[in-house]
Amino acid sequence: MRQFSHKGNKMKKVIIRGISWSYEELNPNKKEIILLVHGHPFNHTMWKYQYEALSNFRLILPDLKGYGKTDYKFEKIYIEEQALDLALLLDKLQIEKVHLVGLSMGGQIIVEFQRLFPHRVKSLVICASLPSAETEESYNSRLKLAETMMDVGMLEYTKSDIHKYVNLGKIKKESEVFRHLFKMMSETKIEGAVASHRGRAERRDNSTYVKNIATPTLMIAGEKDYFFSVDRMKRIADGIPNSQLEVIKESGHLPNMENPTIFNQLILKFYSSF
Repeated sequence: MRQFSHKGNKMKKVIIRGISWSYEELNPNKKEIILLVHGHPFNHTMWKYQYEALSNFRLILPDLKGYGKTDYKFEKIYIEEQALDLALLLDKLQIEKVHLVGLSMGGQIIVEFQRLFPHRVKSLVICASLPSAETEESYNSRLKLAETMMDVGMLEYTKSDIHKYVNLGKIKKESEVFRHLFKMMSETKIEGAVASHRGRAERRDNSTYVKNIATPTLMIAGEKDYFFSVDRMKRIADGIPNSQLEVIKESGHLPNMENPTIFNQLILKFYSSF
């Protein structure tokens, strides 16, 4: 698989509410703008498999608060504050409206962005994600997982849990995708990962709100996603008035990395429809 190279491009920094954020910007002269929001425990490079396919768009690719090269030493990081800070990032860049793409936690963030700033959203692509809050059981499990990560560190957590993120029946351990995923996960700062889990455990329930979304919405599910089943995503998609659901076969939780050709075709077809 050919990768899009942009080695000369350097990450930029901006201060948002006293916090140093890092982001990458590609194709700055293009008119249509996509803000791509990564999941946990990754960074903006999880989207590199989309760079070439989206070369006709201006791409804004932040490392979220707690991740990558953005500040990470916090007690809790809430979904709502991630959405607010993304709006403030767009303000800094003098961008009013964008297409939003988010995966997993990133999907929850862009739904929250849509709720807070609907006038700034042109479309939503929600990947491997659900807008619902935690149940009592999952809330406790997430907090327990945060403590486990703190105890063992991100390297050991990655070794023990990386199989949950991709379909290892298709993505072999010696592949570039697996090595990239391992690097992102294991190099995530433990403070940021734990703070994010603690804040995410308390996120609001947007499963009712999404029924009011009029924005064109594409949901993409991985057939073999460990975290979010196709059935659960379908129930949400069925409730969003102007939405469609696409399922990528043989994909786990990261369809944009595992099956980028199909993933890219789906989002380009979606963008061409309006």
